[in-house]
Amino acid sequence: MKEKLIKGHSHIKINYERLDSSDLIKKSQNYYELMNKRRSIREFSDQSIPKEVIENIVKTASTAPSGAHKQPWTFCIISNSDIKKKIRDAAEKEEYESYKNRMSDQWLKDLEPIGTDWEKPFLETVPYIIVVFKKIYDEEEGQKKTNYYVNESVGIACGFLISAIHNAGLATLTHTPSPMNFLSEILERPKNERPYLLLPVGYPADECYVPKLDRKPLEKIAKFF
Repeated sequence: MKEKLIKGHSHIKINYERLDSSDLIKKSQNYYELMNKRRSIREFSDQSIPKEVIENIVKTASTAPSGAHKQPWTFCIISNSDIKKKIRDAAEKEEYESYKNRMSDQWLKDLEPIGTDWEKPFLETVPYIIVVFKKIYDEEEGQKKTNYYVNESVGIACGFLISAIHNAGLATLTHTPSPMNFLSEILERPKNERPYLLLPVGYPADECYVPKLDRKPLEKIAKFF
């Protein structure tokens, strides 16, 4: 592996295969078609999943870019049924309050086509839950170490994670009960970590239905200059 020093630090030559235009188009089209089948699932099977699959998708998420390569994330993977029940109970408590008292009338109206409500039984049904925590700062030998662009970095990692879940043939849902402090308490996370996103991971239930929705076409989401 070829190396060189840049500003006193070792760098390695990237191993990159340049594809021709036809292969570029084919690969980009195939990936789009794969991801265009992705849907947010709220009805999960309890069928087990090999732990190695979960390990691989989390490792994929960890390849995301981050500010100054600080990698300011922790992925908590839960399969324990007692912990899943605690998470469900706490999440439903917050969601009930949100649906009954916190959400505006417009927000609730916008959610009607989705068919969601405060009840979250999938949090116990699904074989795995991944809770992503953002690390506001790191600690080394009692000293605080700054992390940069934390929200952006963790958001990108979550995008990688969702893509990896779908690519593996599984399904997920971006679940953000608010507030989410109960996750820190249940999972006993340190004070430098904040809950960012909860993702149930598993197979869709045999009788699983999703809203009949359309995605915005390219001309509505992109501007070429």
